[in-house]
Amino acid sequence: MSRHPASLPPDYFDARYAADPDPWDFATSAYERDKYAATLAALPRARYATALEVGCSIGVLTAALGRRCDALLGLDVAEAALAQARRRCADQPHIRFARTRIPDEWPEDRFDLILLSEVIYYLDRADVARLAGRVRASLAPGGDVVLVHWTGETDYPLGGDEAADLFIAEARDILEPVVATRADAYRLDLLRRRPAPADRADPPATNPPQPR
Repeated sequence: MSRHPASLPPDYFDARYAADPDPWDFATSAYERDKYAATLAALPRARYATALEVGCSIGVLTAALGRRCDALLGLDVAEAALAQARRRCADQPHIRFARTRIPDEWPEDRFDLILLSEVIYYLDRADVARLAGRVRASLAPGGDVVLVHWTGETDYPLGGDEAADLFIAEARDILEPVVATRADAYRLDLLRRRPAPADRADPPATNPPQPR
């Protein structure tokens, strides 16, 4: 299967939603239902103060994630998807949405959870590196990053394993792998921001100075 050579443009997604309001069966697929349940179960905190979902699509996972967050921002490049997401999450006013093309555009907020589910492989390698930089700049100390990706064949710029491994490598200076799991058709990675050097306790001296 041939791959798209560069990051997929907004009109790719606009065309998919124009042809089908739920082109990836987010609302009806057993695969999606089970994957969403596993994603929520993997979150190490019962609740997050500020969360970012990149590639929220029609808001199925967003609605469930919103019940675990004080404030949640969902991003997508397709306005048709966002319109559905706003309707689906209308009963949760702490959830906001924005039409955003990543990594060119990015919110200015700080987040203690960033979810990248089924989205990184739409980018080429250069844009994955830029995405890692965006996450680096906006993730709060001790914050969590969750990656979830289909590992089957696609025509996207990157495969699921390739996309996840590349992002992890690009962010390894600040993100420490905590959980890495696989299901039949997807992988889930949980990463956590390493403490800054100033936040780490000084190690005990092995040879304390002797009094004179």
